[in-house]
Amino acid sequence: MLHVVSVSLGSTARDHRAEIVLLGRKILVERRGTDGSLRRAARLLRELDGRVDAISLGGIDLYLFAGPRRYTFKDALRLAGAVRHTPLVDGSGIKETWEPHVVELARQEIGLPQEGQKVLLASALDRWPLAEAFARAGCRLMIGDALFALGLPLVFSSLDSFATVARVFLPFFCRLPIALLYPTGKRQEKSRPRFAALYRQADILAGDFHFLRRYLPQDLGGKAVFTSTLTRQDVEELAQRGVRWLVTFAPEMEGRWFGANVLEAICTALLKSRGVKEIKPSLYRPLLAEAGLAPGIYRLN
Repeated sequence: MLHVVSVSLGSTARDHRAEIVLLGRKILVERRGTDGSLRRAARLLRELDGRVDAISLGGIDLYLFAGPRRYTFKDALRLAGAVRHTPLVDGSGIKETWEPHVVELARQEIGLPQEGQKVLLASALDRWPLAEAFARAGCRLMIGDALFALGLPLVFSSLDSFATVARVFLPFFCRLPIALLYPTGKRQEKSRPRFAALYRQADILAGDFHFLRRYLPQDLGGKAVFTSTLTRQDVEELAQRGVRWLVTFAPEMEGRWFGANVLEAICTALLKSRGVKEIKPSLYRPLLAEAGLAPGIYRLN
C-alpha cells in the first residue's frame, strides 16, 4: 500500500485518514494537523521522512506567484529542510495544471462560470493559474489577497495591476510568520462575518476554504463556490447559507475533500511507484484522467 501524509499547520480537529484505490494501487491518505506549531510540524516531517511515499505541506505554501515570478515563504523553506529523502510537495503543481482545468470542466457540466460573472478570489498569489482561468472565461475578478490576508477592504480587478503591486511587497511578506497572513491552528475553525457587501457583489467565491470562511456572511443565497479542503460539516454549512453550486477541486475521500497539497502527494506517490524519475506538474493532469479522478460538482440548493 502506498502511504501519503499531509503535515498541516491547521487544527488537529480536522485530521482525517482515508484508504482509496487508484490505478490498481491502494493508497492510505492522511492529514495530520499541528495546531499552528512550526516546531511540531518540523518534528513530524522528520519522523515521516523516508518512511512514507510522499509528504505534503498543508496550511502553508512553499511559493507564492505574481505572474511568472515565484517567491519563497521563509517559514515553508524551514519546514522543507526537515525532509531529505521522501518527495515533498505543497500543492502548487496541482494549482498550476489541474485546478484551471476544473474551471473548464465545470463550465461544460453546469454552465459556470459564465462570461461577465464576478469572482471573489481569496488569493491570486496562492492560485495564479486559477485566477487566469476565470479571466479567460470572461469573468470579472475581485482579487482578495489584501482582504483575506491583511483584513483590508481592498480588492483588485486586474491581474496585471495586482502583480505590479504584489512584486513590491512580496519579498517582505514572505519573511513574515505565516500565522500573520493565513489562518492556522484553531483559527481555521472560526468565522467572523465582515465585508458582506463584497461577498454580495460576487457571483462566485473561489479559493482556499479557510480563507473564504474567515469572513463568511450568513447569506450566500444563489452563489457558487469553487474550493478545496472541506469536511462534511463545511459542506452542510455552505448549504445552510444558501450556496447553490459547490465545485471541489478534489473528489470526496471518505467524508473529506482534501486540498491541492494532498492531491499532488497522491500523484507523486503513484508516479514514483511507476519508476518515474523526474516528476513534473505536467504529468498530473494525464495521470488524474487515467485514474478517472474528477472534481466534485454538487447542487446544494
